[in-house]
Amino acid sequence: MKDAIGNLQRILVLGGTSEIALATVLKLAEPRQGVHVTLAGRPGERRAAAASALHAEGLQVTEVDCDVRERNSYEQAIASAFDADGDVDVVIVAFGVLGDQERAWQDLDAALELAEVNYVAAVGCGVLVAQRLRAQGHGAIVALSSVAGERPRRSNFVYGSTKAGMDAFYAGLGDAVAADGVQVLVVRPGFVKSRMTTGLSPAPLSQVPEQVAEVVVDGLRQGRRTVWAPPPLRFVMSALRHLPAPVFRRLPG
Repeated sequence: MKDAIGNLQRILVLGGTSEIALATVLKLAEPRQGVHVTLAGRPGERRAAAASALHAEGLQVTEVDCDVRERNSYEQAIASAFDADGDVDVVIVAFGVLGDQERAWQDLDAALELAEVNYVAAVGCGVLVAQRLRAQGHGAIVALSSVAGERPRRSNFVYGSTKAGMDAFYAGLGDAVAADGVQVLVVRPGFVKSRMTTGLSPAPLSQVPEQVAEVVVDGLRQGRRTVWAPPPLRFVMSALRHLPAPVFRRLPG
C-alpha cells in the first residue's frame, strides 16, 4: 500500500535478476525508506547478488524461489508475495529468455522453451497477478515486452513471436482491468546493453537498463499503457511495420 504521500511501499519482481527490473525498482523506490521488494526467481548467486545490491541501497528485500517453467512454482511465489503484510503496489513481469535464434526454429525443445517461458508463463503470471490486484482495488503491472514483437525479423522471429503474444496479452489485460483501478504498462525496449545481450552487436538507439527504467517510471506516473525505450523507437517501429515485405526482408538483421 502506498504511504500517506503516495510513495510505493511494496514491489514484486517476477524474474528477480533482470537488470532492467532492478534498475526500475531503484527508480521507483525513491525515497528508499520503508520500501519492501520481493525478488521471485531461481535461487543462486545472481539472485543473492541482486538482493544484496538492493539491501545496500536501503531497501527491504525478501527472496522467493520461482521457476516460471513450473506452474506450481510461480503460483506459490505470487501467493507468497501477496499474502505477506500489506498490499503490493507494483508487479514487474521481467523474466524471459533470448535463446539461440537459429537453433530455435529448427529444434523443437529450443522453440518450446522460448514459448513456454516468454509467453505461456507470462500469461499465467498475468492472470494470477491481475486477480490479486483487482481484489486490492489498486496497483500496477509492468510487463517487459520488446520491439522485436512488433514485426519479427528473420534473424529473431521465434523470440519475436513470443514477445508479440506476450505483448498482445498484457495490452488486452490493461483494457480488461482498468475499471478495477489497475494499471498495466507494456514496455517495448529496443536493444539493451545487459547480461542478456552480451556478445551481440549493439543496434541503433541502444540503451542501458537505467535508461529503460526512466522510461518505465515516467510511463507509470503518466498513466500510460504502452511505452517505447527509447521513446523515438515508437516512430521507427511505426515506419518498419508499414514497409512492404520484400523491402523489410532486405533490412539487416
